[in-house]
Amino acid sequence: MKSAVLIIDMINDFVTGRFENERAQKIVPNIKKLLETARSEKIPIIYVRDAHPEDDSEFDIWGPHAVAGSEGSEVIPELESGEGEPVLDKTKYSAFFNTNLNSILENLEVEEVVLTGVLTDICIQHTAADAFFRGYKVIIPRECVDSLSDEENKRAIKFIEKMYGAEISNLKDLLEKMEA
Repeated sequence: MKSAVLIIDMINDFVTGRFENERAQKIVPNIKKLLETARSEKIPIIYVRDAHPEDDSEFDIWGPHAVAGSEGSEVIPELESGEGEPVLDKTKYSAFFNTNLNSILENLEVEEVVLTGVLTDICIQHTAADAFFRGYKVIIPRECVDSLSDEENKRAIKFIEKMYGAEISNLKDLLEKMEA
């Protein structure tokens, strides 16, 4: 099955900025390992980042964050995109909503998506739902996603596995599978 790796919301505002999250910082080395393997195996990598207009209604819930064109909406330097790796802007929780992600995946003939990033119980979960609804197999490497608490993270992973048949993997096994 042809895979693609999605890096979701590993942006300044969510990792070290406005919503600084130590849990997000801890998954950065794991995502880096995954990126290195994906790049060496020529597996497509797609970045999706929150990038809101200045008057976005989501700010009523979360307050202003990740304003399009701001430093806060940029991918953290440790995980910046490589040559030919698309960076898509999204304004809602799902990486598929009003983006061209599905077209990119179809053009690449991708059948399964590896979801990484934050927050497992919000953007990862909604992206997993939309991927499932579009017929993609979903893979979640545990060490490459996180939420604001262990409880939220575990609950979301369990939900994604149950509702969307996602394969929940550990990073070591996933890397071995990618290199096979």
